[in-house]
Amino acid sequence: MLEQMGKAAKQASWQLAVLSTAKKNQVLSVMADRLEANSEAILLANEQDMAQARATGMSEALLDRLLLTPARLAAIANDVRQVCRLNDPVGHVLDGNLLDSGLKLERRRVPLGVIGVIYEARPNVTIDVASLCLKTRQRSDPARR
Repeated sequence: MLEQMGKAAKQASWQLAVLSTAKKNQVLSVMADRLEANSEAILLANEQDMAQARATGMSEALLDRLLLTPARLAAIANDVRQVCRLNDPVGHVLDGNLLDSGLKLERRRVPLGVIGVIYEARPNVTIDVASLCLKTRQRSDPARR
């Protein structure tokens, strides 16, 4: 399963690599809007997650991390909008030299490719990772439910 996810992520990374900054910011803005528009369904799903977590004996500390409230969900959407406002790091020239031959040599920021993330009981991490990966043209496969 992980191998298949990795291959799919690698394939998608090529599509992300050509997205313009404007398109990435548009997608991030829509992501934030949809988090807010679907907040009722998201909070209901979180209630189900919380019930299941309580039934399995999850600690109070982890339960608190898992809990989504309207305020926490609004903060997540706001975090996505903040990522949208960040400068696009891709293509940024870090260093450059003009060689004696006339060739211009530059060190630039480029996407890494595929990123995997493992985490526990933090619904905001999925959105944080997805928005940062989109902004930097990475591809990730956060945990799926």
